[in-house]
Amino acid sequence: MNTVLIAELGENHYGRWDICRGMVEEVAANGATVAKFQTYTANQFGADHEWHDWFRGVEMPEAVHFEMQQLCEELGITFLSSTFTRRSTDFLVDRMGLSALKLASSRIVDHELLGHVNDRAEQVQTVYLSTGGSTIDEIRRAVECLDAIENLSLLHCVSQYPTEDANVNLLAIRAMQAAFPDIPIGYSDHSRGIAACLAAVALGATVLEKHFTYHTRMPGDDHEGALTPESLAELVGQVTRLETMLGREEKVPMPDEQKALSQLRGKMLEVDFDS
Repeated sequence: MNTVLIAELGENHYGRWDICRGMVEEVAANGATVAKFQTYTANQFGADHEWHDWFRGVEMPEAVHFEMQQLCEELGITFLSSTFTRRSTDFLVDRMGLSALKLASSRIVDHELLGHVNDRAEQVQTVYLSTGGSTIDEIRRAVECLDAIENLSLLHCVSQYPTEDANVNLLAIRAMQAAFPDIPIGYSDHSRGIAACLAAVALGATVLEKHFTYHTRMPGDDHEGALTPESLAELVGQVTRLETMLGREEKVPMPDEQKALSQLRGKMLEVDFDS
């Protein structure tokens, strides 16, 4: 599979690190190429934030970051995390040695953070930037802030959890491809099932990101639109098949067509229907 497939664990582990470890193992076993986490503390949102207590329960301690990074390495997949502040950026780059970062849709207008990531371009070669809730002009400004990043991917995204079908708007991928022809365009999906991901690949998405859970009916916003171990394996198989079927951007006879062309294109006799 050529498509980069990011399985987002996010908060779906409920702060249970045994569950988190099991999720990483399932992600690797079922074909994802990247396991993604989120690096923040509840206090970064402020003690008066409506979700402060929830964030405190699911924030990932530094020690667990290193544990999950080692587990990913052992399983042959990539550890990736979203950064939300300068502090978390420096932790991921300086302490963990990451050369790739994820920037969430919520940070696309945080030009100070984007500039700080850009200043770390000697260490950070790859950035995945989600674009939920943004306009082309806002994306363009963010791209300008990240102009030193060697491998930047923009992910079409809709910040609704789960995303209703009428809001998925996959043709935005084409708009982003036209606006940023030199930047790979991917898709971060929050819709139900895998259909949107497959359609995105057909439209040219080079990166897919989707939440991962054990069951789509577990409590929380990020479960209903998530992959399970079974649907992750199905997505990997379908994307692999789709990549084969997409072929290449040229119209020429396929090798297996050549064998039949002489018979298919033979001269037809001019005879009556009742002959």
